[in-house]
Amino acid sequence: MQYKMLGGSDLRVSRIALGTMTFGSQNTEAQAWEQLDYAAAAGVNLLDTAEMYPVPTSPDYQGASEAIIGRWMQARGNREQMIVATKVTGPGDLCRYIRPDVGLSAASIRDAIEGSLRRLQTDYVDLYQLHWPERQSNFFGQLGYVPGDVAGDGVAIEETLRALKTLVDDGRVRYVGLSNETAWGTMEFLRLADKLDLPRVVSVQNPYSLLNRSLEVGLAEVMLREQVDLLAYSPLAFGVLSGKYLDGARPDGSRLQLYPSYQRYLTEQGQAATRAYVALAKDAGLDPSQMALAYVNSRPFLGSNIIGASKMDQLRSNIASLNLALNDDVLAQIEAIHACYTYPCP
Repeated sequence: MQYKMLGGSDLRVSRIALGTMTFGSQNTEAQAWEQLDYAAAAGVNLLDTAEMYPVPTSPDYQGASEAIIGRWMQARGNREQMIVATKVTGPGDLCRYIRPDVGLSAASIRDAIEGSLRRLQTDYVDLYQLHWPERQSNFFGQLGYVPGDVAGDGVAIEETLRALKTLVDDGRVRYVGLSNETAWGTMEFLRLADKLDLPRVVSVQNPYSLLNRSLEVGLAEVMLREQVDLLAYSPLAFGVLSGKYLDGARPDGSRLQLYPSYQRYLTEQGQAATRAYVALAKDAGLDPSQMALAYVNSRPFLGSNIIGASKMDQLRSNIASLNLALNDDVLAQIEAIHACYTYPCP
């Protein structure tokens, strides 16, 4: 396993992180423990979860992913060896059942961390992330920013940061991060932190894959210059980059067979790009999934690559992507495909 210090923190995180949003729905607890045991034995120390997980979220099992991790850490006695990252839910109707005031207000953040700590059976979280912004912005597949009424932005960033400072001061949170955030949003959090002596974010968890490199336009420069690392989610685009969904295929038990509404990575351009990337991998004698992950692993702004798997053979292969270094010819061909299919699935 490879490790690096995350952003400006003293969190030494594994280059591969284990995403847990299937734990408690698509994966049973026994299957989740098998994944956790294997990942930990392979040197993975960063576990990523959220109060709303598993996904798709539901009041029937919301919080199950955190609870499974908590029971596993208690049974293994390894809390101090793991770096636990979780998230407070952003505003909107999607998770209104969690709290009436779900969002990034001080009261909502206080309630959220108490629930997460209880489920995780721990006194602190290593990295506490804002799952998505309070304000209207371009995330969850939106590329072009549509300006709205600034007065309708909701809770001010300063209030959110002050609430996070309270958690850091109390010892319940070590470091804070963002998720589904933009270049402007990241810089505003950093500006206020420096101006008001509030916690400085150390990471941004955004989608990043061969089908979605949109953060390279502006956010990558911010991260590299400001010591804020990327936690890349959906590096395989819901498994699409494996090629298993080409030509309308939906393997039994696969995520897109179980949840057909997840169309983000199945656009016409996305499928064309996927076909090109899969063909490149096969011509180079590479596994398409490992090639896609190896590309993400190689990025200079990456802190950790968050992989998720529903089956153990997928997990083994995904972790093994660390052993693959793409040669100059493959990298050049990846860039040629990217020039033809630029940001097909933001």
